[in-house]
Amino acid sequence: MRMRARRRAAVLAATVITAGALAACGGGSSDSGTPTLTWYINPDVSNLDPYVTGEDGKQTPGGQAYLAMKCAKESNGAYDIKVQLLPNDASQQREQLVRRLAAKDTSIDLMSLDPAFTAEFANAGFLEPMSEEQQSQLSEGMLDGAIEAATYDDNLVAVPLWSNTQILWYKKSVAKKAGLDTSGPVTWDQVIAAAEKTGTTVSVQAKRYEGYSVWINSLVAGAGGQIVEDPEAGKDAKITIDSPAGKAAAEVVSTLGKSDAAPPALSNADEGGSVAAFSAADGGFLVNWTYLYSDPNVAPFKEDLAWVRYPRTVADQESRPPIGGINIGVSSYGKHPELAYEATACLTSEESQKTYAQASGNQPARSAIYDEPETRKAFPMAPLWRESIDAAAARPMTPYWSDISTALYSSWHPPSSVNPDKTPAESKRYIEDVLQGKALL
Repeated sequence: MRMRARRRAAVLAATVITAGALAACGGGSSDSGTPTLTWYINPDVSNLDPYVTGEDGKQTPGGQAYLAMKCAKESNGAYDIKVQLLPNDASQQREQLVRRLAAKDTSIDLMSLDPAFTAEFANAGFLEPMSEEQQSQLSEGMLDGAIEAATYDDNLVAVPLWSNTQILWYKKSVAKKAGLDTSGPVTWDQVIAAAEKTGTTVSVQAKRYEGYSVWINSLVAGAGGQIVEDPEAGKDAKITIDSPAGKAAAEVVSTLGKSDAAPPALSNADEGGSVAAFSAADGGFLVNWTYLYSDPNVAPFKEDLAWVRYPRTVADQESRPPIGGINIGVSSYGKHPELAYEATACLTSEESQKTYAQASGNQPARSAIYDEPETRKAFPMAPLWRESIDAAAARPMTPYWSDISTALYSSWHPPSSVNPDKTPAESKRYIEDVLQGKALL
């Protein structure tokens, strides 16, 4: 594999930091001599606490901290796992990890990675390569969409812990009033028209941030296109958003942005803001992630809540929902890479993913769990989630996705300014100029 030898100069130049400033978290071995693996986790249901305490005082398994405790115990003394908490924001998570890894910090053994940054970390040589046997074993039983989002340069470079996707959530009373048939696929045009007819809104994530790029990427893919044709070419990748698919995506964004179905705060809506708009009296439709089902904001109208697959960009092509989640990466600078991969196998096992899904509401990356009765009982839309993850459009697996994404959402913002005849071409030029150093973000 070639990824160990690669280093992304731009990342390293932008993240100069002294190794001494990074040594505070330690690592290595416990007092007993047992090797200690340090796992940097994203915030979840219980953060650093292995358990969640309910209102009745009962403790139940929590998030990643619980999995760390469980797998360390099951290793029979082969290793301990210590968890360190990353910031809430995905971009800040990336920044903290990049700074440490650019300094070759040996205190990181495992890291929870957003799929959007997995290719960047692999290209920079931050992830310990897997053998073909490891790739085969660790990917067995995983959903295709989850594996795609953890693959770079035709190699599995991280291991999916959980997967996320978006579906169309809606209020049954609104769809009925609009006469919208949700027994089969629906299009964005149909959803927007239904909201206008009923005086309700269609909520999406359209703030100047990564979530807006996720929407645009799925719209383009849903029309049969792609933003980047050859993502592994790095700065020389071919930007292909100025295409019929790119124009079809711009039509959807422009239509919603200029319609009465657009919430007042559409251009500043992130995941939380879009849920708030959907939960309002005039909320009708929403595209959002799987955790919406457990969001307390929808509890007051849960009986009226329904769901269907992500809307189609064009009527004659299947939708390509977004995909998110968390991959576990093994640091190439850790002291115990073989043990780290043993731990990863436990952390991402079917039992671990099932436990994590029940505790957090974040959905498993392993297919078989979706067939289990307790999963179907807790999440009646689980089959749709599995279907959507497998059909999902991963963000381009390029080490320059952060630059491409920023240029993309900047040039398509606000949604009401999008012009199908101009915006795709303008964004193509801007992305190319940014990659070639001719324009600043």
